[in-house]
Formats: sequence, C-alpha cells, structure tokens
Amino acid sequence: MPWENRTVEEQRTEFALEAQHTDNFSELCREYGITRATGYKWLKRFEDGGPLSDLSRRPHTSPNRTPEAIEEAILSLRRDNPGWGARRIHCILMGKGIQMPCVKTVNTILNRNGMISEEESLKHKPFTRFEMEHCNDLWQTDFKGEFRVGDNNYCYPLNILDDHSRFSIRISCAANTKNVVIPAFSEAFREFGLPLAILSDNGGQFAGFRRGCTQFEKWLMRLGVLPLHGRPMHPQTQGKIERFHRTMKNELLKYSFFANIDEANAALQRWRDKYNNERPHEALGMRCPAQVYVPSERELPVKPPPIEYSGEYHVIKVNSWGYVRFAGHQIYLSETMIDEYIEFRANPLGDSFFACFGGFKIAEFSTITGELLNRNISRL
Repeated sequence: MPWENRTVEEQRTEFALEAQHTDNFSELCREYGITRATGYKWLKRFEDGGPLSDLSRRPHTSPNRTPEAIEEAILSLRRDNPGWGARRIHCILMGKGIQMPCVKTVNTILNRNGMISEEESLKHKPFTRFEMEHCNDLWQTDFKGEFRVGDNNYCYPLNILDDHSRFSIRISCAANTKNVVIPAFSEAFREFGLPLAILSDNGGQFAGFRRGCTQFEKWLMRLGVLPLHGRPMHPQTQGKIERFHRTMKNELLKYSFFANIDEANAALQRWRDKYNNERPHEALGMRCPAQVYVPSERELPVKPPPIEYSGEYHVIKVNSWGYVRFAGHQIYLSETMIDEYIEFRANPLGDSFFACFGGFKIAEFSTITGELLNRNISRL
C-alpha cells in the first residue's frame, strides 16, 4: 500500500504530486483509500503552499470563553486561598458582583491551570453528616496538632467550634496544653454564652485520669454544661472539629512560617475572621458561619452556683483519696471530687446505682459487687 512506512504528511505530499499528472483522479483516490473530496482538499492545500499535517479544529474565536479578567480573578482568589474550591470561589466572586460562569467552568479553569490535584479532590467526596438542630446545642473542641515556630518553641492551638453553624468560637494558642482549657472556655463563655454540651476526645486535658472526672468536667457540670467524649480510636465522632483542623492546615499552616507563638496567634486570628465572615461553607448552603451563628442566651455567671440536692436520696462526701463508701462497697469516684458531696440513686431498671453530681449522672456501679459499670456522664 502507498501509505505504509511513511508519515501522514509524506503520504499526502506523494498523493498531491501524483495528482498533478494523473489522467484518472478517481482511480488515484481509490488507490490511496480516500474520497475525491479529501483528495481535492489535499491537492489544493499543496498547490497553495499550505501544511499537509492535520490542522487544529479549535475555532479562531470562542464567543463563550470566560473573559480573561474573570479568569484572572478566579486564579488570583485561588492563589490567595489555596484550600478553596470552585464552588466557594464562585460564591465569593458572585457576592462581589462579578458576572460568573457556572461552578463547573470555574473548576475547569482551576484544573487547566494546574490548581487541582487528584489527592485533594478525593478529600472532598461527600459523606453523611450529622449536626445539632440549633446553635449552642453542642460545641466541639480539640487541640490542633502542635507545630514548631521560628524560636524553636511549639504552638498548640485549642479550637472551639459550634456544631450547628461551624462557627469558630475561639482559637487559643499556647506553648503547651497545660492549664489552657478552662481559661480559654471562660473567655468563650463570656463572649458567646453557655452551650448545652461540649464534645471532646479522651485526651488528658478533657477526660479524667483513672477514668475519673477532670477539673474541666466538674467546672462544666457546675455551670450546667454536659461534657461529652467521643469513642476512643474513633475521631469521626468529632468529625467537624477534625475537618476544621484540616481546613486550617490546608488554608494557612502549610503555607506559612511564624517567628514565634505571638505571630502564629495573630495569623490564626486573622484566618479565623476570614473563616467565619468571608469563607462560604457548603454544608451551610454557601453561607458563612457568621451568617448562621447566634450567641447563647445563657450567660456565664459571675460565680458557679452551689450544688444542691433535694434530700430524697443518699448524699455522701468524697474522702481525701477520692473514695466513698456506699451500700457496703468502697468505691473510687475521682480525686477531682475530693470534699464534694455526691448523691446516690438506685437504678430502677437493674441491680446498679448511679453516682450523681448536681444534675448529672457521673458513674454507674453494680449493687452486688460494687464494680464500676461505666463513667458516661449524662443529665438526670
């Protein structure tokens, strides 16, 4: 065959040369396996001195192409906020009055300019979400993993997030995790009021030693706030705070260097303001958290109210080792509860009894053996 072992351009050149001298153009086209129309096209292009390689099918003009100014606005916003995706960028620029193409086009522009990786795309696959119905029904809290700053110290950001609105209640930076939690929450309560419950992991700053209570838990219960903990080894229980940490890392920490903790804290407060007031959230219908969040009507009291009991049940003072004696059993409660008064109530559904502090059950014990059955704190 004439087409074998030659480039397409060489084959077309050979065809055009033969076509200039043939007496049977149709037979020549059949020999080369092309139509007469294609043959005439290649012959004319050869005689006009044009290229015989395939030409781009891209149109000379693209009336529907996104204007360069808008495309540059998209890319500029992405460069300033590398963690923001197409939908968020689309929402923000629309809010500034820019006539935007659809979200899919914005994503195409980012992809065409090398601003989307497959790894990051997989992180944004949808998953089933659960959230509280109202603001302040539940706050989530945790320490973001520490990072080193320029003066060789570490920074430990403590984050507090409202479950319903994703509003960042507070970011507190410290050089360690000791004696940080209660002061940070005191400031948060003064500014935003009291939530109904707070969910944390089982870290020592939140959950008690030897499965007892922490000062933080006791303080919350005095204020009428329920302390909750996720299941060990199940970080998805605190999914929103985990997601918040990832957002903080992707949008700020992995692109920044801080000379010291003060500089890190200043940058984190600026980012928190952007997160709450400028950054639309997909789970909120592309509203910003500050557009959804409403502070609590329950104010922080000047002094926590005293614990009072009705007198209907046994009330026993915890000794100086954290133990009480009840129903013939010596049971350990918590060293945190030393000198506190604990109420004991029989479980009407089984052979056990509850140890209660104020309006909360703090532990359940077997009536028969005195064995601890659980340390799950719940409201009475």
